[in-house]
Formats: sequence, C-alpha cells, structure tokens
Amino acid sequence: MSESIVKTKSFELAVRGVNFYKWLVAKRKEFIMSKQFLRSVTSVGANVLEAVNAQSKPDFIHKLSISQKECDESMYWLEILIATNYISNAEFESMHKQCEEVLKIIKSIIITSKKKLITQNS
Repeated sequence: MSESIVKTKSFELAVRGVNFYKWLVAKRKEFIMSKQFLRSVTSVGANVLEAVNAQSKPDFIHKLSISQKECDESMYWLEILIATNYISNAEFESMHKQCEEVLKIIKSIIITSKKKLITQNS
C-alpha cells in the first residue's frame, strides 16, 4: 500500500464524513454525537498527512497509530448513531464500510512499517 492511497482514501472519508455531519445536523437535528463523529472522521486524514510528513519511521508509525484510533472512534460514533435510531441500517453500513476500508489500509501500513523497522534494526 502506498502513502498516496491512504491519503486519498482518508481524504475521501473526511469529505464524506463532513457531508454526513451536515445532513445529521440539518435533517436529524442531532448535534452532539455528530460533532464527535465529525472531529474523529476528519482527524483520520489529518493524522495520515502528519504521518506522511513524519521525521522518522517511529514517528510515522506513531502518527498512523493515532489515525487508526481516530478511525476506530469514528466507527464507534456510527454504532451509537444507529443504536439510537438517528441513522438507518443502509446509512450505517455504507459509512461504516468506508471507515473499515481506510482502517484496513492504515493497519496494513503500520504492520509493514513495523516489520521494516525491525529488519533495519537487526
């Protein structure tokens, strides 16, 4: 997986997340959980970008790990939103699936980077 793929996918996730937030506020009148979701979903890509500009391989891994946590948190807020009937199953599945895709890419990059780091230090 290249860094450009994760940058692109996390950016697309953030844009979709912002639009999803606007819809939740306008149509569902939900302001608290949607704001938490907005913060975490936009933080995924922001931390990916920080990782790309990291000063070292350990710093790169650390920043991507933060991005991973933010993606997990975004999925949590989606789970809360569906459990409280603010979103439908279709809305949940679609948004959650996109989060899962980005999360898998981030995890894969972290695993590969850790292996390379261990190999370099051996």
